[in-house]
Amino acid sequence: MMPPSFRARRLSRITAALCVMAVALPAMSGACAAATLRFGTDPTYPPYEYKLPDGRLAGLDIDIGNAICAAASVKCVWVQSSFDGLIPGLQARKFDAINASMAPTAARRAVMDFTQSVYPADIRLVAARGSHLAPNAASLTGKHVGVLQGSTQSSFVKANWETHGVLVREYQDQDSIYADLVNGRLDATVVLGSAARLGFLSKPEGARFELAGPRIDDPSILGASSVIGVRKGDAKTLQALDAALARLKQDGTIARLEKQYLGDGQAAK
Repeated sequence: MMPPSFRARRLSRITAALCVMAVALPAMSGACAAATLRFGTDPTYPPYEYKLPDGRLAGLDIDIGNAICAAASVKCVWVQSSFDGLIPGLQARKFDAINASMAPTAARRAVMDFTQSVYPADIRLVAARGSHLAPNAASLTGKHVGVLQGSTQSSFVKANWETHGVLVREYQDQDSIYADLVNGRLDATVVLGSAARLGFLSKPEGARFELAGPRIDDPSILGASSVIGVRKGDAKTLQALDAALARLKQDGTIARLEKQYLGDGQAAK
């Protein structure tokens, strides 16, 4: 006979698995009211993930995650991390999924699995008005460009521009990049278009800056959409999240939240 402690741990694991499946099977959700789905996120990237003055989390991805949990009567638990710490945190089982406007790049797909697309991508260069800078290596040679550490923007800039003399600086959060743009320590940043519009360009400190040149397209590195990431091989969580996302798209929830937070601009990092 197995010891009581082992039986309890086994029952807990079975219950957790069933409650994750409740996202896909709503009829099961009533028995799982106390269950949790843990999302890892980086709350320094408005309008996708950010903190309100009272410390509560807000943003497009936060609302989408909460809608997923509400659909299954499962409690959302949000675990905060720097963006470059999210994949290690997922692999260390600190949370069940990454919900942080993440793009499904080939490098990430090698170590984790992804849901269906949540919303499309729009990656842009931000620079001072009248600087005549463009999103290419020739224009930015000798210039200081700030990028979010661990992001696809960082991977793109390093692979395509740094070897041509662009001076790349990585930061733990996007707000520090904006601050260094304002004080002249940076010449530009590569960032999600909607994040730049709503988190910087629409504010007084961003008045001297603009989206410079066309959007940056490189599907091999940047990806084309935002997704939610799960541990490699975690088919139950992946299927449950995909089922929930399909329902939220069908009932118009995601479209409504996109319009609320992004207007006409969408993006993934």
